[in-house]
Amino acid sequence: MYTVIGRFAPQAFAIMRIVIGVLWALHGVQILFGVPPMKGMSGPLPPMVLAAGVIELVGGLLVAIGLATGITAFIASGTMAVAYFAGHLGPAMSKGTPFGWHPITNQGELAIVYCFIFLFIAAHGAGVWSIDALIRGRRAVTAPMTS
Repeated sequence: MYTVIGRFAPQAFAIMRIVIGVLWALHGVQILFGVPPMKGMSGPLPPMVLAAGVIELVGGLLVAIGLATGITAFIASGTMAVAYFAGHLGPAMSKGTPFGWHPITNQGELAIVYCFIFLFIAAHGAGVWSIDALIRGRRAVTAPMTS
């Protein structure tokens, strides 16, 4: 299978990086501009949520275009770890919710997925189709993906 699909691994990684970055930026747009409106949120947002919105918007765009990708993705990964523990696990456990520790029950599954995808992007580098690669003036240096 690697010989059929594997030869396009750099391009597939770039597409994944771009899509993940744009999707994460859209979360920031929702927090900062209320488009689309967030369920259960009214009034002024807490400073931690506003900071997360800025990190999501700016970080998502930087990851999507592949600029300062390693450090940006690492910060994004940490942001999503904090989001899971502070925004999903903590509240569910404090309410005594049955199976509050479970990511599907506490609705933290997406935070965990983003956390580990960003950690992978941070370890891998921007790859092809990125500003980081253009700045280097050659193909991006990335960790090899082996099967």
